[in-house]
Amino acid sequence: MPPQIDNSARREGGTASVELIAVVPLLLLAILAAAQIGAAGYALWSAGIAARAGARAALVGGDAEGAAQRALPGSMRDGAEISDGDAISVRVVIPRLLPAMPKLTVAARAALGPGDG
Repeated sequence: MPPQIDNSARREGGTASVELIAVVPLLLLAILAAAQIGAAGYALWSAGIAARAGARAALVGGDAEGAAQRALPGSMRDGAEISDGDAISVRVVIPRLLPAMPKLTVAARAALGPGDG
């Protein structure tokens, strides 16, 4: 093998490690962003389930706010805001993966009438 090709391959190996070190933080950031989006989706889904549970309880004359509260996962119950009016409205805080992230909430509403049961 000619010496020029061998020296060229060694220099390329060093460049690849520098590129890998530069890409790893971006890859970790992308994974964190995807996980945070997943947590937001879970919070929205949970709020919707809780709103529907409250609407069902209201339809049969039960405790709508209590039913909505019980339908939420334990980690979301403390910060939840549940209101009972024309429809049951549930607002929950999105779980934060990093404490430095801002506090965001999602909300869902549900109402059932006599023919919806």
